[in-house]
Amino acid sequence: MPYNAFQTTLVGTIIRLVSGNRLLKYRDEIECPHRYTKEEIARRTSEKQTPVPRKVSRYETPSSNDDATIVEGQNTPRRSDSDETIIDENQDQENIKNLQKGRGEKTVGQYKDNRTDRMANNEQQAEEGFKEDPNLVTWYGDDDPENPYNWSTRYKTFVALQMSFLTFAVYIGSSIYSAGIEGIMEQFTVSQTTALVGLTAFVIGYGVGPMLWSPITELSNVGRMPVYVATLFIFVALQFPTIYANNIHTLLAMRFFAGFFGSPALAVGGATMGDMFKPKHLAYAIGVWGCGAVCGPVIGPLLGGFTYQAKGWTWPLWVLVWLSGGCLVLICIFFPETSGKNILHRRMLRLRRITGNNDLKTQAMIDSSHLSGGRVVYEALVKPFVLFFDPILLVYNTYLALIYGLLYIWFESFPLVYMEVHGFNPGESGTAFLGIFVGAWAACAVFCYYIHRYLEPIFDANNGLIPCPEIRLYPAPIAAVCIPIAMFGFGWSGQYESVHWIVPTIFTGFFGIGAFILFQCIFAYFGDVFYEEISSVFTLNDLFRSSWGAAFPLFAHALFKHLGIGGGNSLLGGLACLFVPAPFLFIKYGHKIRERSRYASNKS
Repeated sequence: MPYNAFQTTLVGTIIRLVSGNRLLKYRDEIECPHRYTKEEIARRTSEKQTPVPRKVSRYETPSSNDDATIVEGQNTPRRSDSDETIIDENQDQENIKNLQKGRGEKTVGQYKDNRTDRMANNEQQAEEGFKEDPNLVTWYGDDDPENPYNWSTRYKTFVALQMSFLTFAVYIGSSIYSAGIEGIMEQFTVSQTTALVGLTAFVIGYGVGPMLWSPITELSNVGRMPVYVATLFIFVALQFPTIYANNIHTLLAMRFFAGFFGSPALAVGGATMGDMFKPKHLAYAIGVWGCGAVCGPVIGPLLGGFTYQAKGWTWPLWVLVWLSGGCLVLICIFFPETSGKNILHRRMLRLRRITGNNDLKTQAMIDSSHLSGGRVVYEALVKPFVLFFDPILLVYNTYLALIYGLLYIWFESFPLVYMEVHGFNPGESGTAFLGIFVGAWAACAVFCYYIHRYLEPIFDANNGLIPCPEIRLYPAPIAAVCIPIAMFGFGWSGQYESVHWIVPTIFTGFFGIGAFILFQCIFAYFGDVFYEEISSVFTLNDLFRSSWGAAFPLFAHALFKHLGIGGGNSLLGGLACLFVPAPFLFIKYGHKIRERSRYASNKS
């Protein structure tokens, strides 16, 4: 683990705080950069105000109003007015360039390069700064080891796996609860629909949570690590009043708050990957994180089924405590701060303390100085709903929300197929969800190969950019077809005892393939098209998706009771078929839709 990264973990931060910053010192605390001292900044400021010297002909004597400095030929008699004054313009330009170089200014060509960098790495603009200001705190060069982009690939992978585990440990809380539904019905004497509200309350909680947590993690003086650690601690603590609840109302309330405080990992995980990985390799990291998100709801019924069968309905929640508690210990020790804006903010505070220069600031502070409290509230709570009716977001958010709702209502048909038709016990019934697990990981492997062989050469040929966002959607049509295949195949093969149980299980793998690839393609497409509004876009998506996921299970019992396993799944498959044309249409006409979009950042 890099020394400079451990300094930003919770344990590293506590060690520095307790020791009065005597332990785990940063290199600027050992040797303060001269460029940020008051004396150096005063010198650079005065130098900036000094007129640029120009070379004067030995025949020219400057007038009293001339600001130029005589370089040679001083006190030389001036020739007559008719004589030609000779100025070495080339040398004049060279003097300007040398002066700019000494002051750290960028040439026109460098600004062009920086514009390209900003297009490829939008987050980096707010971290590094592009304004000439001697008090501006930036990275110590392109190879600054504190910059997450410069961490080793091995360490970035380690952090990405922690993020994936954190997402898994929270996401499993939704479906692991459903294994004990019958026990909850018996203990609190409630209907199945009422008991299922514990599932929907959790899902609604992590749909609403990002509206608060996402803006907070973007604040340069907060960062991501403190939010992850604090909310996960509360998430773990909330499991105890849930387990020991003495009435259904307490149980449901605790489930909602658990989802609310567990939501940062689900909403900001992608942004954490973007803190470390540049666009060319970001898709791999998002894929790893996405697998953690898929594995949570899929592994939940497996672990919950066996523990409920052995110990009752509270034991699936004890498994959730152990998983999330172990994850809490792990991230407290090893998870670093990944937000470049926060890392530079910490550096600015250190340099203020060391140099006594309270005028030091970061680019993020400059960018946010004009934002009022009302504007912040608007961006967090109102802007996502304003974006709702954008044609691209309306179609794809509805599509992803439908897939999410189908997943949770579909889960309710698994006990019908495996327990009632094939005679599985609750633990064995949970193993059927592994089909989705295998399908998702297989899709991840194929998707990474696709990125390596097809997308990476496009990045390389276009200076790290995607020339057309619709390229991201090329695998989506195949994935869109996989969803209805899974629904129809599972429903009609699962309702007959004569059909071996492995057949519907194989069909569940198609859902894992389709859901994983669709989410990867569409989220990447959102990032390319709405990069200036991406925080609000993902907040809207999370809220909309979770609302559908919360509502659909509530009518699962009525659906399968009246239509049966085959009919109910066929209805779900028919709904999925409605959106199969969407990827095809956007691949062909997406550029025209983007041109007419009011909020698309990329219209070309």
